Amino acid sequence: MMTLAPQTTQTPTDEDAAVLPRADCLADSAGGLTFDMVETGESGDTHLVLLHRDGLQEVRLPLAPAADGRLRAALPSGVELPEGRWDAFAQTGDGEPQRLTPGLNDLRSLVDRVPSGARGHVAVRIPYATKHGNLSVRSWLRAPHAEAGELHIGEGGLGVHGQVYGVALTPDAYAELAGREETDPAPRIGVHRDQALFRFTVDYAELPEGVWDLWLRPAGESGPRVRIARLLDDIADKKPIFTYPKVTVETAYGPVTAGPYYTSDNDLAVAVTAATP
Repeated sequence: MMTLAPQTTQTPTDEDAAVLPRADCLADSAGGLTFDMVETGESGDTHLVLLHRDGLQEVRLPLAPAADGRLRAALPSGVELPEGRWDAFAQTGDGEPQRLTPGLNDLRSLVDRVPSGARGHVAVRIPYATKHGNLSVRSWLRAPHAEAGELHIGEGGLGVHGQVYGVALTPDAYAELAGREETDPAPRIGVHRDQALFRFTVDYAELPEGVWDLWLRPAGESGPRVRIARLLDDIADKKPIFTYPKVTVETAYGPVTAGPYYTSDNDLAVAVTAATP
């Protein structure tokens, strides 16, 4: 496991950007990534190193010579990358690892991606630029997975459409809203099924104040509990990008304002707050 110097987390200056190695990324529809960067000019084997934010997990990919004096590393879809955020570095021999900066990211194959689910899980890897201007990869590994599709904002509720991967929808299927507090109830909502497709409606009037996470029980109470999320596109962080209108409704707890949002993990949730008089 490599040891990182504290300065690697700081924002690169213009002068630093000219020195730090830059990597272009190409995503394929199967979930693999290819990294291309200019040769470092240093002697010794060069690796692209992905370090999990927990500091305990590391993936090393050999950078081999490619065309036009560039080095290339491949992260195939079959190589497991546990869920989380992975910071990208280049390291030659026993030298100091250098933080990579993002070049061109070709993520077109991720748009409207439909995985086969043949492996029993859905693997998603999206390279992105951090707020410090560095290259990182956001990884998800869900088995099974419930992909959120269209969201329909109604006057008193939220219509959710989606598709499940890695598990069958049965007649016992239902959706579940889980509150963030242990004392919160977990309302159940019946779902309409069409093979792997599902849809249901959240009635805001039935929800007390709080944040409610949306789950799918595709086989009922005895089966898996699957978090509903939107992962199959090219957007690593949907929370600041996907915004939805809120509505005010009357409930048994008084008037509330409610609406959906995506968490920092791209999971779907509903926020309910007391309406301002």
